[in-house]
Amino acid sequence: MGIIRVNNIRLYTNHGCLEEEGKIGSEYRVDLEIKADLQKSAQSDELKDTVDYVHLNHIVKEEMAIRSKLLEHVAKRIIDRIFNELPMVTEAEVSVAKINPPIGGDVEQVVIVLQETRKN
Repeated sequence: MGIIRVNNIRLYTNHGCLEEEGKIGSEYRVDLEIKADLQKSAQSDELKDTVDYVHLNHIVKEEMAIRSKLLEHVAKRIIDRIFNELPMVTEAEVSVAKINPPIGGDVEQVVIVLQETRKN
């Protein structure tokens, strides 16, 4: 088993429950960790034998571009797409951080983390 991490994917998009958040948007950071059997790719040195982190980044960018009220919802969509499109992935963890959230205080970020294991 191996781990691939794609860290600090930075995006500007429009998630949130408040109407203003939909209009002006916010900065977000996404961190992703997947588990898969990387033994074959470690031997073959071939991209086709591993989980392509370019594909992972693409999924994150596309799903983050679709407005959601809740960060949990967008994180779940990211995990669902990973499992649907990348059969080698056995586990996935996604953290989505809203930078400087509008919650009436000096808060650097709020972060939600979802983790799932592939169901057979």
